[in-house]
Amino acid sequence: MARGPTLIARDPMRMLKKFIPLALVLALAACGQAPIAPAPTAAVDTTAIQLNQIGYLPGSAKWAVLRDVKAEAFTVVDASSGREVLRGTLGAAQHWEPAQEALRLADFSALRQPGRYRLQVAGLPPSAPFTVAADAYAAVNAAALKFFYFNRASIALDPAHAGVWARPAGHPDDRVFVHASAAGPGRPEGTVISAPKGWYDAGDYNKYIVNSGITVYTLLAAYEHFPAVFQAQNLNIPESGNALPDVLDEALWNLEWMLAMQDPADGGVYHKLTDKGFDGIVMPHQAKNDRFVVMKATAATLDFAAVMAQAARVYAPFGAQRPGLSARLLAASKRAWDWAQAHPAVIYQQPADIHTGGYDDKTVSDEFAWAAAELFATTREDHYWQAFRRNAPPIEVPGWPHVGALAWTTLAHYRDRLATADRQWVQAQVLALAEGYAARWQASPYRVAMQTPDFHWGSNAVALNQALMLIQGHRVGGDRRMLDAAQAALDLVLGRHPTGYSMVTGFGTLTPLHPHHRPSGAMPQQPPVPGMIVGGPNPSNGDDCKTPYPSKAPAKFFQDHFCSYTTNEIAINWNAPLVYVSAAVQALTPDAKP
Repeated sequence: MARGPTLIARDPMRMLKKFIPLALVLALAACGQAPIAPAPTAAVDTTAIQLNQIGYLPGSAKWAVLRDVKAEAFTVVDASSGREVLRGTLGAAQHWEPAQEALRLADFSALRQPGRYRLQVAGLPPSAPFTVAADAYAAVNAAALKFFYFNRASIALDPAHAGVWARPAGHPDDRVFVHASAAGPGRPEGTVISAPKGWYDAGDYNKYIVNSGITVYTLLAAYEHFPAVFQAQNLNIPESGNALPDVLDEALWNLEWMLAMQDPADGGVYHKLTDKGFDGIVMPHQAKNDRFVVMKATAATLDFAAVMAQAARVYAPFGAQRPGLSARLLAASKRAWDWAQAHPAVIYQQPADIHTGGYDDKTVSDEFAWAAAELFATTREDHYWQAFRRNAPPIEVPGWPHVGALAWTTLAHYRDRLATADRQWVQAQVLALAEGYAARWQASPYRVAMQTPDFHWGSNAVALNQALMLIQGHRVGGDRRMLDAAQAALDLVLGRHPTGYSMVTGFGTLTPLHPHHRPSGAMPQQPPVPGMIVGGPNPSNGDDCKTPYPSKAPAKFFQDHFCSYTTNEIAINWNAPLVYVSAAVQALTPDAKP
């Protein structure tokens, strides 16, 4: 969570988004070279025909959405030659309330031949170009994951790994004060502790356990569920080539910070490490405010316990590379669990002198269930299973305040460890949720599961977390509709969106150039770091924008301005499901490269 003053706009020519392709940008960044913009070409109206601006896998469902026109047919043409390769019939116009307009669908799933194409409809400008390829999402997956490297605290980003986004180290966090709210017998107010590393949470430079919990879980689950996607991936981070998959190296950067947030005296976990207020729009090394650990709380401690138990399981096969790590993680998890048993209702309350993100969660039964599920999956000790049964939460789409679905997801993945009746119970929960969202997708005039109430803060992540749960349903039951509905959520954030934007920086014909992200805001001479997903449409007030929003329709209430932290901020817990869903779709779709 972050706030900040309005930023001067970047070079308006960049609004045309004519940078070289992202794969080349990343290659140049790895070599420490700046991307160079080619000569501008004619701008594309990405709202006329809305589709995934990156592309599709050969075997994936492929849908486009367009304004209501008189035409009854569409064609797909080769983007270079203009040769027609597919012709189809448009669906009837239907009103989609989130966009407050009538729209038509084009289903071109029959297009399976790899290539670069455009979709055309009489009376409309042609679509943005898109590709069909067996590795269509490899680059966006890698960039979404490398975003976490760019958001590291306590390390210099050198040109060899960060290219034009290189910067000095910021926030060493080796001199952090214990806030009055966090004071205890062994650590009175003002005690200095060290808690380096970790990721900056969002557009700001603070670090929060609650949001780190769901974020690290999602990254580790992506590896745990789809290891083949990540085993050979080289992100060009400092740890690449050390015999740990890069995704595990990156997650470990944050796990090591989280470990430092546990009070060694009693096992409780501090809620956050923060300034007293948000920094200005400066680079990390220019932010010099004192830093504090604030209040131990039940939600943070249980999120910590859950993630450490999961991490102990995931890192266990890498004992030769990291001796003792798995045991250390599990021991930390159990100590946190024990603290939470003794302090079951310590709800975080923001101190009067702290003005950064709250992440306050007043209901912790789902955190108890999640921690119990992870500890059971790792240890197979029955008392953790019984603790889950006592706290079993309703299954719903996950978010940082609602982590029960993470428990169900882990148990579904390890359902072979359950008795028959328990296994059937877990499977039924996962399938019921996924079936509901698949039905919403199938009935939607826009072919997405999102509905008007879903367009709120972080709506792009809402769509991706819906997809994450649809994927669990597909993994349990094999229903192809659930995979196609998850694909539709990925399409939404990659350009089949009522705003016409691909919501991921550096990917697509029209992408955000002014995200609410302090390093990007402090480096206006460069495009933003690639691979960041912004929050997305959010029809609420409260940001600092003086510029009117172009539409008040819930699915269009977005603007690409730094001031719009309500729609254009970035956050680690939003990028994590982008990593998961792009990996899952790549791994599960027929005719795709894992």
